[in-house]
Amino acid sequence: MHPQLERFQSELSNLRKHLIEHPLYANVRTIEDFRIFMEQHIFAVWDFMSLLKSLQRNLTCVEIPWKPNGNPVTRRFINEIVLGEESDTDAEGTVASHFEMYLAAMEQIGAKTVTIHTLLKDIKKGVSIQDAIFELPINDETKSFLNYTFACIQTGKIHEIAAVFTFGREDLIPDMFIEILREMRASGQANVSKLLYYLERHIEVDGDDHGPISLKMMEELCRNDEQKWNEALTAAKIAMEKRIALWDGVLRLIKN
Repeated sequence: MHPQLERFQSELSNLRKHLIEHPLYANVRTIEDFRIFMEQHIFAVWDFMSLLKSLQRNLTCVEIPWKPNGNPVTRRFINEIVLGEESDTDAEGTVASHFEMYLAAMEQIGAKTVTIHTLLKDIKKGVSIQDAIFELPINDETKSFLNYTFACIQTGKIHEIAAVFTFGREDLIPDMFIEILREMRASGQANVSKLLYYLERHIEVDGDDHGPISLKMMEELCRNDEQKWNEALTAAKIAMEKRIALWDGVLRLIKN
């Protein structure tokens, strides 16, 4: 492993431990808890696609006339993730993005989707992303999480965007969520089937190879540039801190 990536693992280990052991997970136990969780988490599911599309725009070619761009392995990695996230198949075999699958799961358990739909409508009307986020009736921590994502994208620094994607957006939803949902379904609560499918599908499509390839992507983007490695590490730290704060906010809602 590249020495800088070893440094990343060392310096991010406490933040990662904090996320993995976050008390939120032990407090999500009922359908109402899942509703509260999903009504905030949907924004992280949504803005992930902008991170991914930013990587696709920079590390593959989406312009005409087409020309080969970047490392072919990285191109394949990004395009495979786009395929899985933007046009997967749901439990009924219908093609849908993971965002749309998550929305369907929210609707099935009775979680409110009006806020995320309001955001999408505002963006379509030409409202700036910052103004659209500002107007949302969601946790301040969720707004801060979103604002950091788009601030990072707007820098245009692809090594920072890749760091947020690789380290700051690692899927840390615990197995206990899946076990709780399986128990609910076994006890007759059929309205959790879409959320359970979403979580199980996410684990399946992520695969074992995504992690190592994303680290190779970081090596390729930063190479021997000390400044880029430092900027990438700072971006990853802030992204993880924003994720922890997002969970703090959701936990507060559940406890209240």
